[in-house]
Amino acid sequence: MAIASDALGTMLVAAARGTFPPPDGAITVVPQPGHRDAGVIAFTAHSVVFTDEDPAWVRATLAALDCDPLAATMNARFHAAFQDRTGRTTDTIDLLTAATARPGAPDPRLELRELDDPDHPRVARARKRRDDVRVWASAGGGVLVLGRGVAGRWETAVEVDEDARHRGLGRALANAARHLVPDGDVVWAQQAPGNARGVRAFQAAGYRPVGSEALFTAG
Repeated sequence: MAIASDALGTMLVAAARGTFPPPDGAITVVPQPGHRDAGVIAFTAHSVVFTDEDPAWVRATLAALDCDPLAATMNARFHAAFQDRTGRTTDTIDLLTAATARPGAPDPRLELRELDDPDHPRVARARKRRDDVRVWASAGGGVLVLGRGVAGRWETAVEVDEDARHRGLGRALANAARHLVPDGDVVWAQQAPGNARGVRAFQAAGYRPVGSEALFTAG
């Protein structure tokens, strides 16, 4: 599984294989895997904060919150304090999902065509948050993005044109991503919980929930 061999990467590899941190209510603080990516991943009753900030500050800030300790790392006040301290920004809390690679090529009925210089907004966002980005357009009216994200993991995102919705194209594109990563590897995807269509599409394509994730990006 091609992923960075650091503390966070090791946890992600284990989680992708179904081995999660113990559900003991603890908070683990580990260094950022690189300058670009800082954030929080909340597994079941165990959170991981990846940051180069002082772990003592992280723990003190979380302990000062008047909320359920199990929810502290995803509390809006902690996120605001994190942004104020680091100068980073965040968009949303995502559902983090993962699926294993599948052999063979994607469904030929998608008629995927790789784009060399795409200007799709989804692609522009991906290039700010991922390395080695590749993009395919589907003849049916969709876009599939694949690249290296947090700790070097493979990440995918899909976009379906409004007039092409409700035909299973999102699910088909999410499934196609599983055929585009190396055999034996894992592809990850984030969905905003409120994007019910996106959540359903990825779960129908075999992506299983791993936890929740909030990423903080440098300006």
